[in-house]
Amino acid sequence: MTAASKPSLYLLRGDDTVRIKQILAGFQAGLGDPSMADLNTVRLNGESLGFETLQADSLTIPFLAERRLVIVENAQSFLAKAGKDSSEKFVELFDFLPESTALVFVVDDQLGKRRGERSWENQKSYAWVTKWIEENTIKGIVIDALLPVDEDMPAWIMRKAKELGGTFRPDAAHLLASYIGNNTLQAEKEIEKLITYVGDGVVEPDHVTLLTAHEQEGNIFALTDALGERNAVKAMQEFQLLTEKSDVMELSGMIHRQFRLLIQAREIIDEGGGVQQIEKELKVLNFVARKLYTQAQRFSLRQLLDVFSRLLDIDEGIKTGGMPGQTAYELLIADLTR
Repeated sequence: MTAASKPSLYLLRGDDTVRIKQILAGFQAGLGDPSMADLNTVRLNGESLGFETLQADSLTIPFLAERRLVIVENAQSFLAKAGKDSSEKFVELFDFLPESTALVFVVDDQLGKRRGERSWENQKSYAWVTKWIEENTIKGIVIDALLPVDEDMPAWIMRKAKELGGTFRPDAAHLLASYIGNNTLQAEKEIEKLITYVGDGVVEPDHVTLLTAHEQEGNIFALTDALGERNAVKAMQEFQLLTEKSDVMELSGMIHRQFRLLIQAREIIDEGGGVQQIEKELKVLNFVARKLYTQAQRFSLRQLLDVFSRLLDIDEGIKTGGMPGQTAYELLIADLTR
């Protein structure tokens, strides 16, 4: 395949950071010689990016290679501002992107389910880009990198273990999935740890219990239980346990997912649904559906939406260098348990 037959503009969106990393690595590998690939790869931060910089990097001719890769990370706010203030000049840039450029916008987004419909939660901020791609299917493409649903995680774990040179028994994969949900970043770390531990052997449930069961001591469910009970001491203890095992950005994604599920569960409950409907509609394991059913009843829908709005503010602050994430979460916990 030649550069002429490849798109010049890519919108890479989703919440699976492991998959996004793999896709970007694949783009770079496609540039050819690794030494030339590094020279022809530019990473830009959407939080501080200006049009002139993007234009200059996008129109630069590759050096001794077929293509040049321009990656715009944290692109959501950049695209939102561009669409609001000056989309015409960006559209003109897209129209005239050379065949030798691969411009990739990386957008952190996820599918939410509100009132029975699934849609991208942040799509409005970059809808003008997806519209351009729909009208220019030869030059542009949207790539989705979504976290797997909980019920698909055991199979995901077994595939990932095979990629890493190890083997899981199916019941061990199910047990690990029950501990960590669909957090693929954490799952990859646990899989690597487990296959290293067993060496040439097969990972069995006892190994998962031995090395991963401690995750239950400080899991997201326990934190959410404490918040629902307005138990400040317990909530802070559970949060501290979580921060010992995960960095704030990773933890932020886990907490966001939990409250998205709680919002959806609360809507199902308000419409007369129960555990089985939560399990079916949200595609989660039965024990997760039971926990969501219990926890969602401790909050009103308005409370959950308010919490989620604050979580988005915290995430934005972390990415833009505002209040430190751990401090912001501790203040949130204090407010919610007063």
